[in-house]
Amino acid sequence: MILNAASAHHPDPAWRGRITAALVALFLLWPMLIASEFKPWTLLDAQSLGSTWHFLSGFFPPAHSREFLLLMLEATWQTISIATAGLTLALLGAIPLTLLATKSLSVSLLESGRMRLAGAVIRQGARWLLVLLRSVPELVWALLLVRIVGLGPTAGVLAIALTYIGMLGKVYAEILESSEAHATQSLLKNGSGRLAALFYGALPASAAELVSYTTFRWECAIRGSVVMGFVGAGGIGQRMDESMKMLAGDEVFTMLIIFVLLVACADLVSTFLRKRLA
Repeated sequence: MILNAASAHHPDPAWRGRITAALVALFLLWPMLIASEFKPWTLLDAQSLGSTWHFLSGFFPPAHSREFLLLMLEATWQTISIATAGLTLALLGAIPLTLLATKSLSVSLLESGRMRLAGAVIRQGARWLLVLLRSVPELVWALLLVRIVGLGPTAGVLAIALTYIGMLGKVYAEILESSEAHATQSLLKNGSGRLAALFYGALPASAAELVSYTTFRWECAIRGSVVMGFVGAGGIGQRMDESMKMLAGDEVFTMLIIFVLLVACADLVSTFLRKRLA
């Protein structure tokens, strides 16, 4: 009876901790909101509402002329090509760095329980390189590369490749290090090379997770290629930038619909691959 009364009086035994955590989070978040000048109430201002209505009213009906849709088909294919080519180049760079950065693939650590100095230096250097590459967003890489190679898809492909080498290499190494290492260690103990241990030992144990993350990154690359189009890296983004400058809301709305369909298709591909590997 006493326990029931206490439970009725305090339905959540951890309420004090939850309230304290909420107050601490609010205390830490409030200065950040001030620094970021976050003022959502400006959206409800009469002038803002009028501008929003004027902007959104131009969306309907969406542009659907044959000439425009053919142009969008070409831009969509270019966007997919930029994302896929960039991710492919990123894989070519990330796999070797993953071999160097993954601790569970160290032969010296397996044999003696301690990594050799040269191996530790190389491993740390690979990890620092991955940090450097993923620290610079693909949009910044695109801005730099447009100055070097000029306007067009090449800058977008290289920007995605450079950033995603760092992202893929880091996450691949973490996935491999956290997966079941028995098969990998057995192969290395019996004289197998790192590449063979990776393909026949580590990959089968973590293939589904690796494929899931890779397809997720492909979806992110599609989104990123659209954003990079605004700095002249080609694809739908560049066409959208042109349409927005001309205040062609109907064309922008059609591109947004295409963009949503692209991401949905990428999600379907990811789901299909995960089911095949399950």
